[in-house]
Amino acid sequence: MAAATGPCLGVEELGLLEMSLGLKKGNKYSGQGERKTPVLQMNSGPSLTGLTTIAIHLVKQAKKDQLLGRTAEEKAMVQQWLEYRVTQVDKQSSKEQIRIILKDLNSYLEDKVYFTGNNFTLADILLYYGLHHIIADLTVQEKEKYLNVSRWFNHIQHFPGIRQHLSSIVFIKNRLYNTH
Repeated sequence: MAAATGPCLGVEELGLLEMSLGLKKGNKYSGQGERKTPVLQMNSGPSLTGLTTIAIHLVKQAKKDQLLGRTAEEKAMVQQWLEYRVTQVDKQSSKEQIRIILKDLNSYLEDKVYFTGNNFTLADILLYYGLHHIIADLTVQEKEKYLNVSRWFNHIQHFPGIRQHLSSIVFIKNRLYNTH
């Protein structure tokens, strides 16, 4: 269950984000350096570097600023979770690190619908994309162990336009026998 740092994973996510925001596919992305940090080639001016920097730019370009937070506190929380995505989720490389991240997120989401509380934001979108390959590799028992993460993830994957071509993750165990 190592990190899926395939060729330009962030670049693929930015394409998904563009589609979910209803933007026309016209941006040119590339991956820079060993870690394939996403770079957006701007038509005019300098290029933008980094998953969250480009994602915020796309949200503003789509005029969907509510995804960046409605209040000062919510905006700060969106920034916090975007940073967590890049510094924690994207850097995990062992099963133990993944377990710790899932345990922490599960505890955090215990009384929340979304990462900023009650509003769907860019933090939910990018955490969904960043966790997709991890959640896809979990067993049914592991998904049940991280029930709050599973509930949140299942909710986000059914949010209109978010999942795109990513596989739908199943969370319900098929009952093959009656337990009575």
